Amino acid sequence: MKLGERIRTPLVMLAAGLFLAFTASMRAQVQTTETTTHGEHTHSVSVERGEVVYVSGHEVIVKMDNGEIRDIANVPDSAKVTVDGNEIGIRDVKVGMKLQKTITTTTTPRMVTKVETVTGKVFQVMPPNSMILTLEDGTNQRFKIPADQKFNIDGQMVDAFHLKKGMNVSATRITETPETVVTQKAMLSGQMPPPPPPPPDAPVLIVYVPAAPAAAPAPAEAAEAAPAKLPKTASVVPLIGLAGALLLSLGLGLRGLRLTR
Repeated sequence: MKLGERIRTPLVMLAAGLFLAFTASMRAQVQTTETTTHGEHTHSVSVERGEVVYVSGHEVIVKMDNGEIRDIANVPDSAKVTVDGNEIGIRDVKVGMKLQKTITTTTTPRMVTKVETVTGKVFQVMPPNSMILTLEDGTNQRFKIPADQKFNIDGQMVDAFHLKKGMNVSATRITETPETVVTQKAMLSGQMPPPPPPPPDAPVLIVYVPAAPAAAPAPAEAAEAAPAKLPKTASVVPLIGLAGALLLSLGLGLRGLRLTR
């Protein structure tokens, strides 16, 4: 079935391909049916990766692999991230977490076929532009006739000039509209940042620096002046001679004292 509009008019007067441009007042008199035919689905998958660089409350800032910075505000509590098979919420997101968003896009073509049918009796014809039909409820409505429209009457293709008052006409307008339905499904997964490295096994060397000892008080000047012992160059011989000289002087003095008496 080709796209576009086709008209089929069965009953007494068959107008092949008749297109009636319904006026707004005719909407209530037109019977409409609609069917939808779906085509084959197509799928496409895209992946986005980034790293969480900031988390505060319901705000998350992510640096994408391409360098783009995305500020995601007002993240709802219902948003979940799958980490190691478990779902976590916004309150469990940490700085340094690796995020991956997988988006699956499904595209489905479909054809919407709309059939509008009107049945009436020719009341008046104003060829080649319009005609008035008396509808089933007894009301008269005016319809526009497309240019170069042909009607099949008794096996002969004729134009609007051959339509006569009292002829029964049933007109069907078929409209086919192609549509495309696009749906997306996103899955967000993450990986927690690695734990901090353990402390090294080597012992920690602690250097102890003792406090400087308090300065000893200075000794008295007299003590500093007195030598502790004679110099190594001194000898007892001069001392003995000196003692002998003193004894000799003392003996001489005592003798002179006796002589004067």
